[in-house]
Amino acid sequence: MFSTFPDEWPGAGVLLLRAATGVGFMAQGIAYFASGHETGAFIMVVAGLMVVVGLLLLTGSLSRWAALVAATTCLLSMFSWFPGPHIGLFESPMTAVLAVVIAFSLVCLGPGAFSVDAHLFGRREVIIPENSPDNQN
Repeated sequence: MFSTFPDEWPGAGVLLLRAATGVGFMAQGIAYFASGHETGAFIMVVAGLMVVVGLLLLTGSLSRWAALVAATTCLLSMFSWFPGPHIGLFESPMTAVLAVVIAFSLVCLGPGAFSVDAHLFGRREVIIPENSPDNQN
């Protein structure tokens, strides 16, 4: 059975996916803030959301939900529903598609062993004692 908390090399691969996506979204959110254009409240909310999603992906907290929000945000920006700065990472449709594919792969794979989610909700060993009260005759 597949675990959502793979360790060793597969866990390192998931960590690299999370780090690349998280850094990309944080850079995009910072680019929204740093653009010299007059931005409205909606753009500031989107920029803040991108920075928060990037931080969640980097740390591995709420990884599947953060990756789902990242994929949705990137899809919406790909269709130009979110006006963005022209210095952004997801300016071309191919980079946006790549970010969506990576984010959906994180939704499918889970956070990996090297994450806050794995620490909080990871594998647990349950030991049932042989002389439990229910087993006595």
